[in-house]
Amino acid sequence: MPQIIFLPHEEICPEGAVIEAEPGMTICDAALKEGIEIEHACEKSCACTTCHVYIREGADSLNESTEDEDDLLDKAWGLDPDSRLSCQAVVADTDLVVEIPKYTINMVSENH
Repeated sequence: MPQIIFLPHEEICPEGAVIEAEPGMTICDAALKEGIEIEHACEKSCACTTCHVYIREGADSLNESTEDEDDLLDKAWGLDPDSRLSCQAVVADTDLVVEIPKYTINMVSENH
């Protein structure tokens, strides 16, 4: 199974984390399954940008982003060329290195 390496994030995973993910899962689902509380205010329906992440390594193995995802990413805080919505990025068979941005556009964390 591929591994997802989460770089340290001050609040969500201060030490960073290495998890295994089943191919076909989204990054968000894999993270949540392992207790990494990535925000997902729209309940993973590709309607917000709170699950925005940076794919620092392994991005070529992910599914292509859709037009809807690309449109939403334009509204994400700190957009860069490695940006994806973790609820839409489907894990394949390659290890990934993921960075969770310091901020989201969500004003209130709902602690899912």
